[in-house]
Parts: sequence; C-alpha cells; structure tokens
Amino acid sequence: MRLLLDSHAFLWFILGDQRLSDRARLAIAAADTDVLISPATLWEMAIKVRLGKYTLPGPFGPFMDTQLTSNRIRLLPIEVRHTALLASMPFHHRDPFDRLIVAQALAESIGVVSVDAMLDAYGVSRLW
Repeated sequence: MRLLLDSHAFLWFILGDQRLSDRARLAIAAADTDVLISPATLWEMAIKVRLGKYTLPGPFGPFMDTQLTSNRIRLLPIEVRHTALLASMPFHHRDPFDRLIVAQALAESIGVVSVDAMLDAYGVSRLW
C-alpha cells in the first residue's frame, strides 16, 4: 500500500499524538506500506512553525530529516502532471496545500491519510 500523509497525520504520527486514529497509525507503521509526504506538506509545516502554530522539539531542518529517515517516509516529488491536475480540479477545498496533495494522490492513485473529510469531495481514497 502507498499512502500520502497530510501535515497533521505526519506530525501526529511522529510525535505519538493520540489524535491520530488507530487505523491510520497501524497503516503508516506497517512494514509493507510505502509512506510518502509531499514537499508542499513540508512547506506548509515550515510556515506554521514560523507562525507559532506548530512547535517542534528541535530545529525544523534537522528534525524533519531525522523523522523522515527514522520513520521511512519518502518525499513524493511534485511533478508537472500533479500541478496540471490542479487546473481542472473544482474548488471544494480552498487550502492550496491540501489541493496539491489531493492532486498528487489522484495522479498517483494512492490514498491520503487525513482527518479532513472535505477531501472526500475529490474522490480521493482517504484513510482515517
């Protein structure tokens, strides 16, 4: 299985936050799951750290590098075909970061781990 993590799912997983559903936690932790994160998600988290909305236990860059490696989470590069899909997507969701991870998930035919039920309007396979 391949899964693309929304920012909150990523943070809740790496920080052991109980708000992450058991189903999502087990799927992310499964040895046969290819866990991915979008550079857009890292960008969103960096902005939120700078604004004080997220607090990390260390400097952003080294902390993220360590967490991605230790949790075997790979970056899913943003490709032209991902962004091209945005041009035809309806505006069910206004958040540009969420729209991009939906476009990536649809283009790659993979599921998204997110609590955000608004993503369902795009027909993406959402795990929670």
